[in-house]
Amino acid sequence: MRVPHTKPNPKRSIFLVFLCTLLGAAAQILMKAGTQAHQGEGLLGLLVAIFTQPKLFAGYVLYGLSTALLVIALKYGQLSILYPVIALTYVWVTILSVMIYQEVLNPFKLIGLTTVVLGVAVLGRGTKR
Repeated sequence: MRVPHTKPNPKRSIFLVFLCTLLGAAAQILMKAGTQAHQGEGLLGLLVAIFTQPKLFAGYVLYGLSTALLVIALKYGQLSILYPVIALTYVWVTILSVMIYQEVLNPFKLIGLTTVVLGVAVLGRGTKR
């Protein structure tokens, strides 16, 4: 069976990578929650926990889904534009960490997050011709 050729769509690729950032952030939060519930030690204990701790397993599933979407996006978009968008994952993880784990958002973190968002915005503007 032959798959029809899909025409490159930069906006679709950017949307997919943006979705990857959200899935990646959710995956990291789930992995943290799963590892906190894990009582074992060592690499073997962690490998067992991946399959016995639902949150940890869900985190890995989301990471896998995020990776699959990223592969699709990279096939049809510009790597130099799409890959920096992945940096938004840091922004989402920090926001979720503050909300869920009451981590402190100090001025340095805020400056760093602002820099990431501005950098992605500047790169995004470069695609509009």
